[in-house]
Amino acid sequence: MTGSVSTLVLYADYTRRLSYYDDWLDAFKAYPEFSVTAVNICRRGARRALAKRIGDFDLIVLLHSTNADTLVYIDPYRSILKDRRGKLISFVGNEFNSPGTPISHRIDLLRDIGADFIATQLLEEAGVWLYAQCGARVASIPHALNPHAFRATVETEFRPVDLGTRSARYIAYLGDNDRVRLFELFERHEFDPHLVVDISTAERLTRDGWSDFLNRCKGTFANEAGSYFLERDDRTIGEIRSYAMAKQKQRGGYVIANDSPLRRFGHKLPWGVKAALRPILSRGLVRHEMLMNETLDFEEIYDRFFRGRAHPPVYAKAISSRHFDAIGTHTCQILLAGRYNDILQPSQHYLSLEHDFGNVRAVMEEFRDPDRRRQLTQAAYELAIDSHTHHHRVAALHALVG
Repeated sequence: MTGSVSTLVLYADYTRRLSYYDDWLDAFKAYPEFSVTAVNICRRGARRALAKRIGDFDLIVLLHSTNADTLVYIDPYRSILKDRRGKLISFVGNEFNSPGTPISHRIDLLRDIGADFIATQLLEEAGVWLYAQCGARVASIPHALNPHAFRATVETEFRPVDLGTRSARYIAYLGDNDRVRLFELFERHEFDPHLVVDISTAERLTRDGWSDFLNRCKGTFANEAGSYFLERDDRTIGEIRSYAMAKQKQRGGYVIANDSPLRRFGHKLPWGVKAALRPILSRGLVRHEMLMNETLDFEEIYDRFFRGRAHPPVYAKAISSRHFDAIGTHTCQILLAGRYNDILQPSQHYLSLEHDFGNVRAVMEEFRDPDRRRQLTQAAYELAIDSHTHHHRVAALHALVG
């Protein structure tokens, strides 16, 4: 493909609380080689209108939002996508086994629509293994920096919070409690000298809100996205789901399943209403399956379903958008040891925390040094600006399909 490529970008606009959805959409619209028509597949009448135009496009792009948390919006478009003329590339969101949107369902979708390319967030060898049944070419196109949305607007020495984050807690289904352990470490650790810590697993922020929050923080902490356990058939997730539902039936009451028709209605509720319903639907007589999952005991689930189970033959964790957001705002990162798609390097771009937290004292001593923080954040920023912005990612995709 040369010149201006007629490009259809499909996205699902049902939440304003995941900033990277907006970042990718903005990146495609801004890329000069693509003439972009962007369609929100949640919009009434979009499917009928698209059925008449699908043959007009050289390239069709499914963004992460079309399949990350649910397939309910993209499923009605299957037959239309199969009638396309152009090539189709699908990004894949949340590449871990989830009771909400099983990996096997996404594999079925990609195979059914005959995706030509799959853009995985994982390392390429992991993506090739995961999507082996799809018959598509797989490329590693991880998240990146949006320097327009995430930039340093407050000098770090004037930021009132030493360490802060906003992030959802991992559920026991993942067989991985790295994020929970990190939160507990920084929530309970008595720092000497004292540090101002601002942590929440309940609050969700818009893109602007998240950028503003990071600009209040000298540092943040995180781990890699994903899980050490990854299956193409979701077998373990199915076993856990049956076990959890059986336990709930013994207690009595009614469970609203993840794939209930009420899911669309829930997406449309204002965020404040959702927050108010959470405690009611997580512990009452009427419970939502996803909220019920959050109350499962990790040790019980791990011992019953994961202990002794082999990891997949590939490394199944990945760098996330949050790592790049912190880089853009020059917020120093304390990260659990990992690969981070072999992009970020420990001691060069972030402070590396061992999995047993054995080096936490040394890490915190480094973190308290403003010159050391400045050295790390500047190196990470220069790396991202030089090679890892969304423009770089879309250019790589352009070269891939070309």
